[in-house]
Amino acid sequence: MPIKKRYLFLASLFMTALLFGCSDNSNNADDDTGSQEPVADESSDSADSDSGRVLTDAVGHEVTIPDAPEKIIASYLEDYLVALDVTPAAQWSILDGQGLQDYLQDYLQAVPPIPYELPYESVTSFSPDLLLISSAEAVDDGKYEQYSKIAPTYVVGADNNSDWRENLLTIAEVLDLENKAQQLLASYDEKAQAAKEEIQAAIGTDATAAALWLVADSFFIVSENVSSGAVLYEDLGIAVPDVVKEISGDAAANWSPISLEEIATLEADHLFLINSDNASGAEMLNDPVWQSIPAVKNGQVYEYGPETSWLYTGPIASAQMIDHVVESLVK
Repeated sequence: MPIKKRYLFLASLFMTALLFGCSDNSNNADDDTGSQEPVADESSDSADSDSGRVLTDAVGHEVTIPDAPEKIIASYLEDYLVALDVTPAAQWSILDGQGLQDYLQDYLQAVPPIPYELPYESVTSFSPDLLLISSAEAVDDGKYEQYSKIAPTYVVGADNNSDWRENLLTIAEVLDLENKAQQLLASYDEKAQAAKEEIQAAIGTDATAAALWLVADSFFIVSENVSSGAVLYEDLGIAVPDVVKEISGDAAANWSPISLEEIATLEADHLFLINSDNASGAEMLNDPVWQSIPAVKNGQVYEYGPETSWLYTGPIASAQMIDHVVESLVK
């Protein structure tokens, strides 16, 4: 992707992450999509199907799940499908397919993109037999009724920022893959425990760390119990800086804005920097305040690009983050 387009992609991702906490982007539909009726026969409504299991989704819809669905659209939930060895019919995208979840592309290279806002005509064009929607907010304003006329539509979580383990178990139940999900969780927990022991042996049990995101000349910090914060603090047992605890208490999204001056008081021994401004110069990293931060002066800043999994959540994203933390901290 050309640098200019990639930077626009990152800026767009930045905006949607602020609004929806990196857990759902499909509800920010263009105004005109809500007036477009799907081209689908009423018999495709989830309530009218004659075969399959009936499950109640996160917001109370009784959904008839077809037996062995083959064309699944699960925008921004692809991480879970890939982990369960299921290939989606389409994958989340922005910028006319130029912006994708890069960290999943080893698995999704052959999967065509679908706009993140899930326009009805785009969804219909894939002739899906099942739609998985990340949150209730993504199908407000009558969208659920319209989507359910295209295919059975199951809302995975009532709210944004759902725990990825819960999402995995829910999606596995819908797809009748509970045993696979339990195996994945056991394998992940084993991986996390082994990494935790390595990290504590390398840096001790009291060393603190934080994950920062630099985008559009602004810094953001991840909350304590979501996304990469959950990996650092809950899964790997790294000590939480007080500033992270304070910000997490009022956080409305996965990533909260933080000033350079606040970062200077963060007292984090280690910093994981997701640098979305690298292509445009990342001028903030030349600021004397940044240069004076102890972790910066001690060479304990570990930089990763936005194409990595640090801005996402899910079993694959979390496992990749564990690998990154180990490679950074365990020498």
